[in-house]
Amino acid sequence: MEHTLKQFDQAIASCKHIFIQKAKDYGTAWRILRSSSLTDQLYIKAKRIRNIEELQHQKVDDSVELEYMGIINYAIMAIIQLEADLDLPIDMEVKEVEKLYDKEVKITRTLLNQKNHDYGEAWRGMRISSYTDLILMKLLRVKQIEDNQGQTLISEGMDANYRDIINYAIFALIKIEENRILVKE
Repeated sequence: MEHTLKQFDQAIASCKHIFIQKAKDYGTAWRILRSSSLTDQLYIKAKRIRNIEELQHQKVDDSVELEYMGIINYAIMAIIQLEADLDLPIDMEVKEVEKLYDKEVKITRTLLNQKNHDYGEAWRGMRISSYTDLILMKLLRVKQIEDNQGQTLISEGMDANYRDIINYAIFALIKIEENRILVKE
């Protein structure tokens, strides 16, 4: 399981690099988005991945790997938005948003490690397409929770679903990288 944590760290490092570079280019304009808009953006990315998986063809060159990275970054943005203090400004310094990013990654990494222990790395026996389906299911759950004004009777909240989405996307990135290595050998 230690190997999985190293793979998590490598995948997150790539995602964070993109996140920080975009923060330098665009600032934190995403802070203006409501939770539902971030959920819809995540849905669009996951739906594109599923379409590519089903059609086995794509017309836009953006890779599936980059889409999974986008899912991770948008889910982290969504968690930051959920947990943001009302006084948190829309325009934030890169260093400040980086601290928030790292905080959420740390919590999500701990969750992955705990679940990975309990499930015995069952995710390694799954297909990448299953991660896509699970991400879409979690997004539909989040949409329902949003429609219920954030209230649940017995289920996990939106933050837990976003964290699961991040971890499923991480699993997909790990499998994509492992498949790339196998092809090279």
